[in-house]
Amino acid sequence: MNKVAIIGAGPAGLTAGYLLAKAQADVTVFEEHPVYVGGISRTEKYKGFHFDIGGHRFFSKSKEVEDFWTEILGDDMLHRPRKSRIFYKGKFYSYPLKAMEALTNLGMLEAALCILSYAKARMFPVKNPKNFEDWVSNQFGRRLFNIFFKTYTEKVWGMSCREISADWAAQRIKGLSLTQAIYNALFKSGSKTEGDSSKVIKTLIDSFRYPRKGPGMMWEVCAQKIIQMGGRVEMGTGVRGLYYNAGSRTWRVEVERNGKKEFLQDFDNVISSMPMRELVRILHPSPDKKVQEAAEKLKYRDFLTVMLILEDKNRFDDNWIYIHDPNVKVGRVQNFKSWSPEMIPDPQYCCYGLEYFCFEGDGLWTSKDEDLIELAKTEIEKIGIAKASEIVDGCVVRQKKAYPVYDDLYRENVRAIKEGLQSYEGLYLVGRNGMHKYNNQDHSMMTAMLAARNILAGQQLYDVWNVNEDAEYHEAGVAGEESFEAGRQIPKKVSSA
Repeated sequence: MNKVAIIGAGPAGLTAGYLLAKAQADVTVFEEHPVYVGGISRTEKYKGFHFDIGGHRFFSKSKEVEDFWTEILGDDMLHRPRKSRIFYKGKFYSYPLKAMEALTNLGMLEAALCILSYAKARMFPVKNPKNFEDWVSNQFGRRLFNIFFKTYTEKVWGMSCREISADWAAQRIKGLSLTQAIYNALFKSGSKTEGDSSKVIKTLIDSFRYPRKGPGMMWEVCAQKIIQMGGRVEMGTGVRGLYYNAGSRTWRVEVERNGKKEFLQDFDNVISSMPMRELVRILHPSPDKKVQEAAEKLKYRDFLTVMLILEDKNRFDDNWIYIHDPNVKVGRVQNFKSWSPEMIPDPQYCCYGLEYFCFEGDGLWTSKDEDLIELAKTEIEKIGIAKASEIVDGCVVRQKKAYPVYDDLYRENVRAIKEGLQSYEGLYLVGRNGMHKYNNQDHSMMTAMLAARNILAGQQLYDVWNVNEDAEYHEAGVAGEESFEAGRQIPKKVSSA
């Protein structure tokens, strides 16, 4: 029987744990958080209110992922409308773009200048764009870049758009340009999730599934099912060391719980979704110096959510609003009632989540909760959504390492680490932080699914790293809508690291 240690009870870790436990492998999932599973896809609770950490639409091009969600929650998955807008210079813009609304809000002169800017970008594009600014300007024109991308993106990352790799833009808004946005605004092409979902541009979907009690409900039930099948989910348990024995090809895992450390022996495989930088730090024997240096160069962006409770006056029904106004620090406002009415215990109230992007240890991160709540109250009034005096309660949740940073050196560093870990047999890196890829929830799950299949097969049938960020498996050029089996690579040997 395969004995597998899984680090992290987020979507990747629990997906792998469920599939392996279902196949009767000996599975132990280690989760450092003492209460919540789900990682960044968890649902926190405060006085009966449920709220999401970041916003998680359940939509995937992968049939396997969609089937997994159905298998776990079944009828507890709601179908919800997608609505989000951009707030810019005191006005709201629907996203995806509505052509007449955008023209009216921008004004005819500004709209004409944007179109001219786009035409110039198409005629004289930046060749081989390396950074976010150049990539987006090629797709939308520099004027629209400055209006709808620059401020928000720099809030998210805390760095200039010229310092952000074009890779991030390519995967987050892949397949979308001004022409495509206007076409969809006029004809609604490709916006429905029915039919061939592999052809849908994710940015433009207009409906999605969502657990009735929030995304954490999915992972709480998944964890329960793992336990019911004989697996273990160890909460409040951090992994402090991984020791590989090349002779026996087994792993010893050092964990810490309740302030005490202990060693657990003889795991055949380790699946890690912990941040890649931290993984390299705890590996024994230590990787070579080049790998260690590459790991230390990886960067992460953190954020916090200020959750505000107030009387529901139907102020807006968006799932979230992107705040492109440079005069406020908030980057995005969630409306949890629009995700699912069951997130709110009393229908007379609503719950908004104001998201602030920061670095662990900076001024925002270290601010007192009461000061952050006051800041959020002030800014929600400045935006014009609600009055500060209407807020009746609130709380703050901090999220470390929410986003792996795509700077100009990240790809080189990740490649060096991946190559340096090939000698550690039975080690699989999965998920967003585990692979330092800005994966969505479904992408993270797909990496875990392939890792689990390799372990159960006892050989490397799939290269987990070939799950790309648009939910396609490229080993044989086959979209994720089709079965993974179509992408199986035999007998080519691929890395397990």
